[in-house]
Amino acid sequence: MKILKIIGWIALLILLIIQFIPTEKNNGEISSLDFFLNETSASSEVKTILKNTCFDCHSNVTQYPWYHSIAPVNFWINHHVEEGKEHLNLSKWSTFSSRKKEHKMEEFWQEIEDEHMPLDSYTWTHSKAKLSDAEIEMVITWAKEVEREYKYQQQR
Repeated sequence: MKILKIIGWIALLILLIIQFIPTEKNNGEISSLDFFLNETSASSEVKTILKNTCFDCHSNVTQYPWYHSIAPVNFWINHHVEEGKEHLNLSKWSTFSSRKKEHKMEEFWQEIEDEHMPLDSYTWTHSKAKLSDAEIEMVITWAKEVEREYKYQQQR
């Protein structure tokens, strides 16, 4: 019983100490998404869906929840954001070639269609990110249309 008490105190001490480890925030300008939104002709409905489901992890603009300031949750959230940006960073859309844009849009709609995105761990705490069937269809239709446009551009 004494050993459990010691382990408990050590765990508490570690939790207190890690609160002081700073974490970097992904606080870019919302305007960094303008190029992507304008070039892909996202409707206002699609823009709202993207804002609620994609931008936090797939852009340089993250809206952090209040619990982000609590370690170790902040480490977990930062890891998700960094991993998401590795796969797709919509804030860097202007730097992508037409071929890469086409490929990213294909991956985009496939991930949504296969229900891999948005992640369950994200929708648990972001209820707005839970997509209805109609929203899923709207975003997939938009993304396929954008993908076709990039294919067409390459053929010219």
